[in-house]
Amino acid sequence: MDSNLKKWSAEFLGTFWLTLGGCGSAVLAAAFPGVGIGLLGVSLAFGLTVVTGAYAFGPISGGHFNPAVSIGLVVGKRFPASSLPGYIIAQVLGAIAASAILYVIATGKITGPVDVGGFASNGYGELSPGKYSMMAVLLCEVVMTAIFLIVILGATAKKAAGGFGGLAIGLCLTLIHLVSIPVSNTSVNPARSTGPALFAKTAAMGDLWLFWVAPIAGAIIGAILYNALLSDD
Repeated sequence: MDSNLKKWSAEFLGTFWLTLGGCGSAVLAAAFPGVGIGLLGVSLAFGLTVVTGAYAFGPISGGHFNPAVSIGLVVGKRFPASSLPGYIIAQVLGAIAASAILYVIATGKITGPVDVGGFASNGYGELSPGKYSMMAVLLCEVVMTAIFLIVILGATAKKAAGGFGGLAIGLCLTLIHLVSIPVSNTSVNPARSTGPALFAKTAAMGDLWLFWVAPIAGAIIGAILYNALLSDD
């Protein structure tokens, strides 16, 4: 199989799994009577998808599963810019495919009408879980994504402990969700935001621009800070 096709397939499947596992936990399990995994459960679900995906698909594609991460790695000189379009397309398609499957499952109940509501989408103002302003959500997403990139670059550096990068990155994403779910429902990933927004029964598509701009800006800032202050290269 062509090397690029293998990498794109790995990114598609990794982002598919992140969206299905993370958003699926929020849509299907978080509010289920008698289960209610809540904030901690959803945060852990997102982290676990990254940990498992990193070890399954990371050796093939690097395990980005996130357009902002791919862009940040280009800025951090860890990833060639020429490979960026294929990765981003694969990531967005993976998130959309996962969201479509999740929608079919979520609307498959045979008892009474089904309202998918926000469908784990991201938003600000009235669409923010805690009704945070656009500026608050923007700042939160930029800072969280910047820290995420710094952790990714540090955990995968040549001097980092071998074999533990995926675990550190997954735990970082868990912590990010614990902090920012009340603010924005946590994006730090434009692909993850795009898939659910297409199926949400809210105005999530109108807020989607922020969840492309802020994570990408944060990733660029994180990569610049890491290279300027922490990198030995």
